[in-house]
Amino acid sequence: MSVSADDRNPLTRLTLDQLRRRTSVKWRLYPPDVLPLWVAEQDVPLAPPVADALRRAVELGDTGYSFGTAYAEALGGFAAQRWGWADFPVGRSTLVPDVMMGVVEVLRLVTGPGDAVVVCPPVYPPFYAFVTHADRRVLEAPLGSDRRLDLAALDDAFRRARTVGDRPAFLLCNPHNPTGVVHRGDELAAVAELAARHGVRVVSDEIHAPLVLAGARFTPYLTVPGADDAFALVSASKAWNLAGLKAALAVAGPAAAADLARMPEEVSHGPSHLGVLAHTAAFRDGGPWLDLLLDGLDANRALLGSLLAEHLPDVSWHPPEGTYLAWLDCTRLGVPTEAPGDGPGVASDLAGPARMFLDDARVALSSGHVFGAGGAGFVRLNFATSPAVLTEAVTRMGRASVDRSPGRRGEA
Repeated sequence: MSVSADDRNPLTRLTLDQLRRRTSVKWRLYPPDVLPLWVAEQDVPLAPPVADALRRAVELGDTGYSFGTAYAEALGGFAAQRWGWADFPVGRSTLVPDVMMGVVEVLRLVTGPGDAVVVCPPVYPPFYAFVTHADRRVLEAPLGSDRRLDLAALDDAFRRARTVGDRPAFLLCNPHNPTGVVHRGDELAAVAELAARHGVRVVSDEIHAPLVLAGARFTPYLTVPGADDAFALVSASKAWNLAGLKAALAVAGPAAAADLARMPEEVSHGPSHLGVLAHTAAFRDGGPWLDLLLDGLDANRALLGSLLAEHLPDVSWHPPEGTYLAWLDCTRLGVPTEAPGDGPGVASDLAGPARMFLDDARVALSSGHVFGAGGAGFVRLNFATSPAVLTEAVTRMGRASVDRSPGRRGEA
């Protein structure tokens, strides 16, 4: 008997009861009556090639230290096939514990204490926390009203960054989290030109690179003209749901090879050997599974649009081009958006509509204010779940927004 497309969709393979048996933060932070659509974990089983690689390692007791370049070679093959990056530089890559720790280690190579690191909010909250904890100063260059990179804002931020310290950097999110924008090649080339003009080093977080949906194409930053002295951080973590299996790669442009050579040797001890094996298997053999996932995410993206139109007509959004994250503008709901005092980067803080949806709908979302400038009044929703869970969550959210409307509150 043939297998239906729905049966092959990784997002429909696990029941809610199975998911609730998981012990990761997504499923354990909130009580069992909450539907968790916040942190970037997917509701999928392991891709079979990844599960097979881990099973073989456990059976062999292959749980020692990592060795060799198989991970980089697997990523190179994937990059050539998916992104047209035919000359992926295996020799200019090195293992790092995960993407954000890799970002910090690269920033230590190319900036000094007190130097400025430019970010484009609203953006992934750890950009603020990790940069600040590394004793660097965050400067904001907000996205434009179209949610895309604002080159004028970047030009100004790069200029200001030069007044803060001698070795500024730009931490790029490519594709962008939380908006799901996939930066075009011409946009990235313009960034490279600006960075060269101002003497700013670019570090590109490309953790969501495999998760580009129909209608968009991913451009690796290191492939654009002028990016020779830049770095990229890549892993299979988000696409194959491997956050608990730590391993990532830092990749240097040709003019950054000497900087990469100064990476402390002990950094490469941070990744888990099982993580390296899992990420290698994902990039080398996980393409067919990823294609099924992308089909499921594309269908969920369309479903989410329909659900929002039906249940939350006052919430606006732009369907993401990549990732499995939806950035929802809830400002018209009339929910107060005062944020806790900790400000951007403290991802556990809830305020405004995220707090309302948790309290009244029992749906956990990420609060917009932690993503920096422009985030207040927004929520980030993770739609990498089953259509049934997504439908139930948005239905609950719609009921809660109606119950909290001024007319309903007056009737209470």
